[in-house]
Amino acid sequence: MSSTTTQPPAPSFAALRHTGYQALVGTYLLAMMADNVEHVISYWMAFQKFQSPALGGFAVVSHWLPFLLFSVPVGALADRVDPRRLIQCGMALFMTASAGWAYFFITDTLQMWHAMVLLIIHGCAGVLWQGATQLLLHDVVPARDLPSGVRLLATARYLGVLVGPAVGGLIMLTIGPRYGLLLNTVFFLPAFLWLWRAPYGPRFRKEGGPPPRAVRGLADIVQTIREVRSNPSLGSMILLAGLASFFVANSYQAQMPGFARDLGHGDPGTTYSMLLAADAAGALLAGLLMESRGGLLRAAPSTALLLCMCWCLSLAAFAATGSYPLALLLLFAAGVFELAFSSMAQTLVQLNAPATSRGRVIGLFNMSALGLRAFAGITVGLGGSAVGIHASLAGAALSLLMILILLRLWLARKVRA
Repeated sequence: MSSTTTQPPAPSFAALRHTGYQALVGTYLLAMMADNVEHVISYWMAFQKFQSPALGGFAVVSHWLPFLLFSVPVGALADRVDPRRLIQCGMALFMTASAGWAYFFITDTLQMWHAMVLLIIHGCAGVLWQGATQLLLHDVVPARDLPSGVRLLATARYLGVLVGPAVGGLIMLTIGPRYGLLLNTVFFLPAFLWLWRAPYGPRFRKEGGPPPRAVRGLADIVQTIREVRSNPSLGSMILLAGLASFFVANSYQAQMPGFARDLGHGDPGTTYSMLLAADAAGALLAGLLMESRGGLLRAAPSTALLLCMCWCLSLAAFAATGSYPLALLLLFAAGVFELAFSSMAQTLVQLNAPATSRGRVIGLFNMSALGLRAFAGITVGLGGSAVGIHASLAGAALSLLMILILLRLWLARKVRA
């Protein structure tokens, strides 16, 4: 049995031919930018105040643990209700978190537990936003353009990560971090307002179908795992996403102020923003190349595994280097490989997910790809408190590499059989 999926050819940037998708990806990009503006300012201010790698680790855990606990239930809920309303709830929570940071910075009353609560609110906003957006995507673009829609949405995510630090740095230099976070709440409004009347969702679907299953909590997770085990493309990509998230994910970004300090090149604030921007710039380039040259990389589980291995090597080398220019180059390469393997995995999952349980399958993918990132906060973040952030990141990346090699050998043997 082959583990690859043949995709019909489509023109470059096919999803952008649809007006609804233009609005979806535009508002998604703006919200992602605002998400990262909040990260850049709040992480920097909290690091300056508490100097705590453990809080950086908690930032990772609290951001991703809601995905682990609630991705499948939220996916099941999105199968039954209007996903637009779930996204709007996520935007409201994002605005609450940014306004909360602004209040505590303006009044200079931020305590450790305040920061922890705000980080949890931010994480809950993300789980409502991401899963519902991926499900709504199927209403906005036709099936033939879905791979393009997935790639462009992933590219928009990294473009937001790229633009966010630049906008956040500009805000910090002009109006300052305190009132800058208050301004940041405005960037979430376009998505909230557009979805109010956007003609997508259950009541706009022309085709009928079986009624969605009831939301059953833990039983949904167990049943969805049983369903995806019979599909090699679904199972292998959900497993790949989970392994990458468990060991590394983006946990090193929360520790980036520490890496910037250790590299000691010029102003630490500028160094910090440049390191974040290099990672995102590599991902942006990869997304544009993959979309403009649709045949550049064929979506296949074996290819996604190889790209993830290259990502591991790039991050391990970044953790080991003491050269700032080389660190920028390695993070740029890491961004290229991360966008390539993660968007490929997500494309295979969304193309192969059954229509009757699409929300649950996408929720299981998010639970694996995003929820398991909570544990990377332990391996890289809290581990950094014990052995240093350089050793913890290198160890996590190389451990993941060894497991991926074994997984790829196992998949190759299965395909030959």
